[in-house]
Amino acid sequence: MPLSAPVISCVQKLVLYETRARYFLVGSNHAQTKHRVLKIDRTEPKDLVIIDDKHVYSQQEVRELLGRLDLGNRTKIGQKGSSGLSKAVSAYGIVGFVRFLEGYYIILITKRRKMADIGGHSIYKIEDTNMIYIPNDSVRIAHPDEARYVRIFQNVDLSSNFYFSYSYDLSHSLQYNLTLLKTTCDLVKTEEVFTHNRQDSFDIFEDEGLPTQVVYGIKNEPYAKYVWNVKLLEKIKETVHPDWLMYIIHGFCGQSSILFTPCHSEMIEQNEKANWFEKVLAIEIKDKVRHMGLEKVPPIVLENIDIYKYKGSVPLYWSQDISTMMPKPPIRLDQADPYAHVAALHFDQMLQRFGSPIIILNLVKKREKRKHEKILSEELYPAILNLNQFLPPEHCIDYIAWDMARYTKSKLCNVLDRLSLIAENVVKRTGFFVNRPDFYCHTLRPDERWGDLGGYVTASGCMQTGVLRTNCVDCLDRTNTAQFMVGKCALAYQLYALGMIDKPKLQFDTDCVRLFEELYEDHGDTLSLQYGGSQLVHRVKTYRKIAPWTQHSKDIMQTLSRYYSNAFSADADRQDAINLFLQVFQPSELKPHLWELPTDFYLHQKNTMMLPQERRSYTFWWTEGILSYLPLPYDEVPCDENREKVMVKRLNRYDESIDTYTEFFKPYELSCFDDTFCLAMTNSAREFMPKTVGIDPSPFTVRKPEETGKSVLGNKSSKEEAVLQRKTAASAPPPPSEEAISSSSEDDSGTDKEEEGAVSQRSTPVKFADSGDSTRGQEDFLQHPMKETYGLNLCDFPEEKDMLIYHSRFVHLGQNQHKVERKQHRSLLIFLCRHPVSFFSQDSLYEVQLPKVDKESREIFENHIRVGRGLIQTLCREDVLMYREYIKNRYM
Repeated sequence: MPLSAPVISCVQKLVLYETRARYFLVGSNHAQTKHRVLKIDRTEPKDLVIIDDKHVYSQQEVRELLGRLDLGNRTKIGQKGSSGLSKAVSAYGIVGFVRFLEGYYIILITKRRKMADIGGHSIYKIEDTNMIYIPNDSVRIAHPDEARYVRIFQNVDLSSNFYFSYSYDLSHSLQYNLTLLKTTCDLVKTEEVFTHNRQDSFDIFEDEGLPTQVVYGIKNEPYAKYVWNVKLLEKIKETVHPDWLMYIIHGFCGQSSILFTPCHSEMIEQNEKANWFEKVLAIEIKDKVRHMGLEKVPPIVLENIDIYKYKGSVPLYWSQDISTMMPKPPIRLDQADPYAHVAALHFDQMLQRFGSPIIILNLVKKREKRKHEKILSEELYPAILNLNQFLPPEHCIDYIAWDMARYTKSKLCNVLDRLSLIAENVVKRTGFFVNRPDFYCHTLRPDERWGDLGGYVTASGCMQTGVLRTNCVDCLDRTNTAQFMVGKCALAYQLYALGMIDKPKLQFDTDCVRLFEELYEDHGDTLSLQYGGSQLVHRVKTYRKIAPWTQHSKDIMQTLSRYYSNAFSADADRQDAINLFLQVFQPSELKPHLWELPTDFYLHQKNTMMLPQERRSYTFWWTEGILSYLPLPYDEVPCDENREKVMVKRLNRYDESIDTYTEFFKPYELSCFDDTFCLAMTNSAREFMPKTVGIDPSPFTVRKPEETGKSVLGNKSSKEEAVLQRKTAASAPPPPSEEAISSSSEDDSGTDKEEEGAVSQRSTPVKFADSGDSTRGQEDFLQHPMKETYGLNLCDFPEEKDMLIYHSRFVHLGQNQHKVERKQHRSLLIFLCRHPVSFFSQDSLYEVQLPKVDKESREIFENHIRVGRGLIQTLCREDVLMYREYIKNRYM
């Protein structure tokens, strides 16, 4: 049992009860064994009065409490017929509390959908919310502009790509969350030796002389930069128990399964709290820089392995003029920044959060007839040079500028080959997080690239140090493709770290890469719809130059849709909604309304209205103490500042608030196998493996470009696909001959070609293996010695000492079913040749003779039948004494 574990919130189901004077919010865990109650006053017209007694109620206590409230709030006239306490709504979490010009509103999550599992921690997507006005009608002071503020606030669609979790911190990476648990273990080991306080001795075995089994529950502060409802919860943060606080992030979350094994690939994208200014992913400069960065943590999670990357706008004062109706509004620099003050604030945050090295991949254009994107490069590169001259050489920021659009137009250059080289170099320098030591197969089959991998090596694995920061102008098409290539390279290294592939390299047109590519395309489409108004225009297939001709017309339509969204859509209304939701603007009767402001520049740039009291140094532009811990991130080192952000609680190891097993499997409720999330998850074998290929089911085998398993299943839902897949597998005939497989494969491939359309020529030809090679590959896979992977060979007969261990530890469990001849000298034949013990004189596959039942057993059975029919006999004196002894020992 580990010494520390993350705390699971006990408020997962909520029921809001109302009376005329109060709201009572009852929250419970999923098993409904622990309950908490919030009392919200409805008699205050403009103030928020919340009372939390911080007491944990049982289910019986909550029923009694609600019964007393119901009885106490009934009127004399309706004492018998009407109820004084009524149920208003059921929910799954509190988004927050907000006030405009009248009283406060409470925003509740009423629908949710499970999207991913990370190590037993469930990730949910918000499907629907309910906004409830708290004060009752008798004290409400109406305002004519209240309804308009409510409409603006609700323009932020909470049912679109907002995610939360009850036990996992989505605002941090997997590396941060697991490192925090290990760091806490090291800090509390010395404290446990001298803990003899009676108040902490809650273990039931402590009085019997057994040691107290204590686990430290860990709950840390989220990274506020990615949490959208921080301001909405700020009013109650110091009043209520932390279990009531649930933080939501905005972005993308997807999960897929590789192989038939529990090997899952997850992608989580976190969107910073957006500030759109003049149709730009704007930068907010206060005490720290905030830009529209999109951090994905992690693009893949396999067996506690992850890697994080970063993509965001160019960290400068720049904007685009939207007053002119142009497809590409001109870029302009709003403020002169000769000492790179803005970039210094941004990269200071990155050093603190990710460590070094920071690698910048700038994909904007270099050669243009009219300067457009080049303006940003000409300003960013001198800023990086200015910052690097003050950093130590080993921690300098690396800058890679590559005109991806120009290379795409060239027929002699392969864009993805160049990106793969950059990705290989990046992954080798930063490494990735591995929470386990190397396998034995890495010693037998060493790889040079694995030995050159960077990162910070620890006793239990490796930590990622540094990050890749990718940007173009809008951070959509080009950036998504570059991030996909880095993710594909990292996926190969992660699969190699798990011993699933022989070399850290993955080919295109394999089931694994196709699944990973679809995951990135879903991520890119979601991001483009959020900020561009259309789906991706240029996809991975576009840069591979294998996209069908029908894709060109789709690209043209997406381009027109994006232009229309950029030119004619109401970005000002969307920006007002974001400003109101994030509480950047708080309505008041003493200042102008939000729609009366000519610009929101001064809402985000409040330092322009006054002289700064403290001016940051232009030379020592990083936060004090960061350089001493590099290349490790400052946020992950055990310093005093980081310890203040962590709340540690001593718990019993069997406490429900740290029991991840019960939280994930829910053994207390009946569940249907067809409805499980893992079955409905996208699977490489079910979705991408050709159904006619029965030779090599490996997801790492190169397929033909037109081969896919999706055309067989059609456009069915995930649940129907799963059921159809299992029915097909159960009723499948025996495997056909090799010739039949070949012919059926040709027929299906021709059908797929007719459905998908003609495919253009590949820029890089791929050599496909014939059926003989596939057969040989399968034989090699089946005859592959297990010693290379696990360090042992199960084909060899076990030694005699191993069989003795097996007998002494495991065989005695079956001694009630088997009898063993006792001899002084033991041999292997004794253990392997056993005779079944049975009460049947003749017991075989062909004949069974019923045993004889004695008179006493018959009487016991007959009495059992009489009890079932209601004929209960009087207990004898011996049974009564035995029952009294049982009651005395059990309950007294």
